[in-house]
Amino acid sequence: MATAAQVDEQELPPPRSSSSSEVMEQQRGNVREPLLEHSPIDLRRQAANTTSQVAIVGSNLCPIESLDYELIENDVLNQDWRSRGRAAILQYVFLKWTFCLFIGILAGAVGFFNNLAVENIAGRKFVTVSKFMLANKYWTAFWVFAGSNLALLTFATAITAFVSTAAGGSGIPEVKAYLNGVDAPDIFSLRTLVVKIVGTIAAVSSSLHVGKADPMVHIGACIGAMVGQGGSRKYRMTCRWLRYFKNDRDRRDLVTCGAAAGVAAALRAPVGGVLFALESLSSWWRSALIWRAFFATAVVAVTLRALTDICGRGNCGLYWKGGLITYDVTADTVAYRLADLPPVILLGVIGGVLGSLYNVLMVKVLHVCSPVNERGRAHRLLLAAAVSICISCCLFGLPWLAPCRPCSNKDCSTVAHPGGFKNFQCPPDHYNDLASLFFNTNDDTIRKLYGRGTNDDFQKSSIMVAFAASYVLGILSYGVVAAPFGFFVPIMLTGASYGRLVGMAMGSDTNLDHGLFAVLGSASFLGGTMRMTVSVCVIMLELTNDLLLLPLVMLVLLISKTVADAFNPNIYDLILRLKGLPHLDDHAEPYMRHLTVGDVVAGPLRTFNGVEKVGNVVHILKTTGHHAFPVIDEPPFSSSPVLYGLVLRAHLLSLLKKKRFLPTRSVAGLDAAGQFGADELGKRGSGKHDRVEDVEVSAEEMEMFVDLHPFTNSSPYTVVETMSLAKALILFREMGLRHLLIVPKSSSRAPVAGILTRHDFMAEHILGLHPFLRKSRWKRLRFQGATLRRLCRACLTWASS
Repeated sequence: MATAAQVDEQELPPPRSSSSSEVMEQQRGNVREPLLEHSPIDLRRQAANTTSQVAIVGSNLCPIESLDYELIENDVLNQDWRSRGRAAILQYVFLKWTFCLFIGILAGAVGFFNNLAVENIAGRKFVTVSKFMLANKYWTAFWVFAGSNLALLTFATAITAFVSTAAGGSGIPEVKAYLNGVDAPDIFSLRTLVVKIVGTIAAVSSSLHVGKADPMVHIGACIGAMVGQGGSRKYRMTCRWLRYFKNDRDRRDLVTCGAAAGVAAALRAPVGGVLFALESLSSWWRSALIWRAFFATAVVAVTLRALTDICGRGNCGLYWKGGLITYDVTADTVAYRLADLPPVILLGVIGGVLGSLYNVLMVKVLHVCSPVNERGRAHRLLLAAAVSICISCCLFGLPWLAPCRPCSNKDCSTVAHPGGFKNFQCPPDHYNDLASLFFNTNDDTIRKLYGRGTNDDFQKSSIMVAFAASYVLGILSYGVVAAPFGFFVPIMLTGASYGRLVGMAMGSDTNLDHGLFAVLGSASFLGGTMRMTVSVCVIMLELTNDLLLLPLVMLVLLISKTVADAFNPNIYDLILRLKGLPHLDDHAEPYMRHLTVGDVVAGPLRTFNGVEKVGNVVHILKTTGHHAFPVIDEPPFSSSPVLYGLVLRAHLLSLLKKKRFLPTRSVAGLDAAGQFGADELGKRGSGKHDRVEDVEVSAEEMEMFVDLHPFTNSSPYTVVETMSLAKALILFREMGLRHLLIVPKSSSRAPVAGILTRHDFMAEHILGLHPFLRKSRWKRLRFQGATLRRLCRACLTWASS
């Protein structure tokens, strides 16, 4: 299957507008010969670039574009900044903290509501099924179980397919791409937020092997983005002081705080939420942002505590019986000796191998399921129904293979306590340990696996079946990409299963409790799939409330990540590539040092004069989808052609709408800047753009002129044409740029040689222009697939022996 990054833009339907169809701007410099004559590699261009300007967002192919985190400096905005007094600056800072407060409260409330809804919906379903099982109405219990699962998952898929396809999947790849500088329509809209919340509740309650932690990251980011929209002109909900936030820089900060708050709300891990956003999501960070993100997550923790206390009085149905994900396994001492370290190291190795295999298989499932989803909404619903029925049959059928065990001192009253041990088909005062793992929510199942002093509660065969089912069903579940859900919690559950299995296999050779092995197994599998270390370590400690686990968790995470990195990238990067989202990595590949910035630009460069004819401006805006244009002053406004700056497409459209035109080719003067407000040049919300087709210009006005100087960014970032592409990439990514101007080495040439955009740094584009560089492309030291298969067979042989 061709990924989004491999789709030829020639085959795409015509865009609805120049602005919305623009994905990565195509401003290119003049084609010229490579400058690196000393390079032994032939740098002659062998093929034209056909990389795509679209990507898979949620579950649909959508146009995308870059974000601009650069601080724009033109006469209008500079005058606005100079007019602000001390009160305006304090108001701006106060609003930032107020918005973080709102983000924390809203994210905490949504996280609480999600847990409340899932605990009640899934809990009522399991209680009903248990009642029929106790009455020996097995077929009725199956149809209730399978039917409710089918209805819930179909509902989640339907609202996603018909209302907001951007809400599909976990949402973390889209949030990560946004914070890296990639925007897409509707990823943070109110419609997406509502569908994400409702769809996640339905999907997680359907016994699909998915979790609600990943969607909460997207939900928190949606809340942060909407808070930072700067109001709404459509609904007359905008104020003068909200104009400060009509830029990508402030919205990026609020989205980052929202994502951190989402993790804190889902996992009740405020510090882990900040570290998760820092380690896994954000491409740009600073100390002030850490402070505000930490404040937002602290507000989440307080909000959750207040709402949970209300439910402690029994006012929330079944919620108080399970509650938020908190696996309290605190012990006074965690006694481990040097002899206990080998099984911990073994857990890390197993987690790395199984995690890398998990990533490979998940991507293959996505490859298989994507063509089905692309055929339309009906096929998405049929796929969801097929997966739901298959999983329901497995979850209901496998517990029949497990033997019954006496309850002893355990609570087997499944009707009164949905999170307890399940009787299933067993006689009174007995329980089915495998059914107790399958017929509970993921949170309750993990709580059982993490429990201390539970070494005799589960049989080895039941844990093996639970691990295999969790591993396979987790991969299968994520194939239903049309529904919103994540895999953070299911990965924890899968890791806890094989961790407990390793503890059982060690027997009396170790002093470590099986529940401790389960905790370490979760950490190793998270490290093997997501490749996060610091954030996962802190999250695991916050979830288990046991600081004494720190050395062992650190050790197992370091080993699992190191082993897994030898096979493939982390799961989020793999999904980013599969979706075709142009994410810029934090390293430059060595082949980029063989090229200069001038070797990757192509095509004609569109420029404007400092005082330009209105007809020329309209013509270029209609015939190109470029987002920015160099402005060049020529005689009589300068002694020779000189680069004045860069003017944005959005600012040109605002200027045309205002119709401040000049009858002759002359400079408007300083008064022109005073005729515009900073809010008129502010950027609209995510995915919203003005269209040149909506601008009405008469034939007489077409012959007039417009002075672009007051609206041009007079200090854009520029690089000389001899700079290496690797060095330019670091500058481009670290500064969060959308455009990077290339200036010539010689003053006798045109003042601008080209414009670098995100598209120019993509491997597909570079290697398409210079195919001989493929041999020098940087690759990590990774084992081949055959090695991975042999290691997996060895692990399976060891587990079955």
